[in-house]
Amino acid sequence: MTVGLRTHWRQQNLGRLLCCGAILSFATVGAAGQQSDQLQQQLEQLKQQYETTTRNFEQQIAALQQQIEKEKQDREQQAEKEHDESAKQKQATVSAAELAAQEARKTVFGSHQAGGKFQGDVASEPSYDLLQEADQKIEKLQERESLFEFHGYFRSGYGQNSVGGEQVAFEAPGAEAKYRLGNEAETYAELIFVNNWVNPDHNSDKAWFRSEFMVEANTSNAENYASVGNSVGADQYRFREAFVQAGNVFESQPGAKFWAGERYYRRQHIDSDDFYPLDMSGYGGGVEDLNIGFGKMAVAFLNTARPDIVTENGNLAKSNIDVRITGLKGPVGLWGVWFDYATSKGGTVTSTTAPGVTIQTTIPTSDGYGFGFKHEQLEWHGGYNTFMIQYGTGAASNFSNPGNGTTIPNPTPYINLSRQFLFTEQMVFQPNDKFAVMPIFVYQRTKDGNPQHDWVQWASFGVRPEVFFTKHLSLTGDCGFDHTHLPGSYDGWLRKCTIAPQIGPDRKFFGRPVLRAFVTYANWSDGFRGFVGGVPFENRTHGLTFGVQTEHWW
Repeated sequence: MTVGLRTHWRQQNLGRLLCCGAILSFATVGAAGQQSDQLQQQLEQLKQQYETTTRNFEQQIAALQQQIEKEKQDREQQAEKEHDESAKQKQATVSAAELAAQEARKTVFGSHQAGGKFQGDVASEPSYDLLQEADQKIEKLQERESLFEFHGYFRSGYGQNSVGGEQVAFEAPGAEAKYRLGNEAETYAELIFVNNWVNPDHNSDKAWFRSEFMVEANTSNAENYASVGNSVGADQYRFREAFVQAGNVFESQPGAKFWAGERYYRRQHIDSDDFYPLDMSGYGGGVEDLNIGFGKMAVAFLNTARPDIVTENGNLAKSNIDVRITGLKGPVGLWGVWFDYATSKGGTVTSTTAPGVTIQTTIPTSDGYGFGFKHEQLEWHGGYNTFMIQYGTGAASNFSNPGNGTTIPNPTPYINLSRQFLFTEQMVFQPNDKFAVMPIFVYQRTKDGNPQHDWVQWASFGVRPEVFFTKHLSLTGDCGFDHTHLPGSYDGWLRKCTIAPQIGPDRKFFGRPVLRAFVTYANWSDGFRGFVGGVPFENRTHGLTFGVQTEHWW
């Protein structure tokens, strides 16, 4: 019995063991199957990623191949175009040569009488020589075209005054300038023609030469085909520049420029009132941009004459020795100094007042000196900042003007006692592309030398803001105030304001060309009654004008 129980227990335990083994086997097989499914999914995902990446690469490669093919076609088209142009130029050259050859044939062989005359002198048609000559002519024409420059300035338009007549300008008596926006009643142009004769690229291995001519035109806006001359409303033309300039003449001074002739000479300008604090333009010669180590120096011999005043020496003349040093680095910007010595030899003027009656007037010999200082910041908040202080005596006292260069005032016995003091400040401030503004200030004191006459004083300040709405539309305006004082003659003030919508090329204060419409209003003190506004406003102390204008420089 015991043996049977043992056998039964063994059989029971064996069955249990076999059951457990079977369960473990099924569990292992199930886990392996689950893991195999996951691996299959991962494999499918990798296949999809591979196919997607492959397609992307294929698309990129196709796009690059198309781009390369397109660039290749563009290059071939450009080469074909250049080849056609070259062929056309060659054909034009050959045509010119053929034309020249035809002319030669007509000249040499066209006449029946020419055969015996020229037989033996011309062995054959000179086609090679004519072709070479035509090539040279065309080459020279192309070279001249590249050497030529055309620059200039002009303003033009038309305006009316509020009482129905033509526009008039508002300017204070005794002031050398006026606020110009909407206050210019003329068409004015300066046309500059430049030719670079030698070394136009200013290469450093040889000298260069250039010539410059300027014609000034000034019309009264009276009519399109006005007369020319000095009559009322006539158009006026002047030759303001005619000089030759040479540079890189000496290896030790490659930047020095030599010049001779008539020219605008290094003028200092305030744009908003068209005033020139320093203008020594005239006839003469000199050298500029001499490197002196700590800056640059310019020296000039400048002259003018009065053909209407003739002494035993000839036309009354004045000569200036003008010396300037610029580019001096100093606190907050660049500095410059200016000195001028002027002299004019006097004499006796003999005039006839009646038959047999003559009067002799003595013109005194005069001289004088002028000097000044200038400070400028050229990179200043999108614009610049410049101020000048100047003083002059005697023949050198009239260094400033509204743009007419060095002149000789009407001679008096007191010319050597004449004086001028001048202070100017101007700036352009443009912090962004939406707004810009230009304020200016001028203070001037002048004396003609007569002990009985007091100083003439002129104080002026104004501002021209501009707001940019788009790249091409802006609104500008200006307001200016002038006060002048000449004891015994006039003493008063003038205020002038203008508003002007503009169309221009960009968002820059000095962007040109511009087209503008304007309305200008001015009023003045009773002390200026009859001095401002001409005939339309001679009995008033205020006036209004309106019109259109364009302005351009290039």
